[in-house]
Amino acid sequence: MHLQSSQDFSRIYAHGHRASDQHLLIFADSNALNINRLGLSISRKHGSAVHRNLKRRRIREAFRGLQHDLPQNFDLVVVPRQRNDSTFQDYRNSFRTLIRRLAKLIQAAECT
Repeated sequence: MHLQSSQDFSRIYAHGHRASDQHLLIFADSNALNINRLGLSISRKHGSAVHRNLKRRRIREAFRGLQHDLPQNFDLVVVPRQRNDSTFQDYRNSFRTLIRRLAKLIQAAECT
């Protein structure tokens, strides 16, 4: 399932937590839907539409392959870093580490 409304993006940017590495910046907020939802924000600074769509496909596929192994109940907005050498495996590894880090941050914030 994808995030599409600007209200969802604004909510996550304003109230969510964020984590980053050299390949991805991920904003996350909890939801009550029992699933993770993904939204992508890829600006024109990343190149032509062909390059942006390639990044979009790689990121979605990396998320799709890991979504059942990741903590659930999160809305995620992913912003790729401006690198041309990021591979599918780099995105996969980034998702794995960053989402777990965000899950700990969000759970700690909800407990307080």
